[in-house]
Amino acid sequence: MVTTTSAFVVEVIDGDTFKIRSGEHVRLSDVCAPEKGQPGWDAARSRLAQLVLHETVTLQVVATDTYGRLVADVWVGSAHANAAMRRYGYTCS
Repeated sequence: MVTTTSAFVVEVIDGDTFKIRSGEHVRLSDVCAPEKGQPGWDAARSRLAQLVLHETVTLQVVATDTYGRLVADVWVGSAHANAAMRRYGYTCS
């Protein structure tokens, strides 16, 4: 079941995960970015921050992962953040 809600982004953790005002962590569905310490981590994190940090986003939550993060399609206005990150090359293979 897909749930849609809006939330304010307070912190970007890495290139596929951010924190919202409620304290919950959100992971972009179908996006895989480098983890901290891996090459490209900082660039991926910066890209996602440019898209969502300090913005009110629309979350289409599709699941909760094993770490308790909300897995979602994320929209900033009419821009699909997941698609933008995939265009930057952060795809799951």
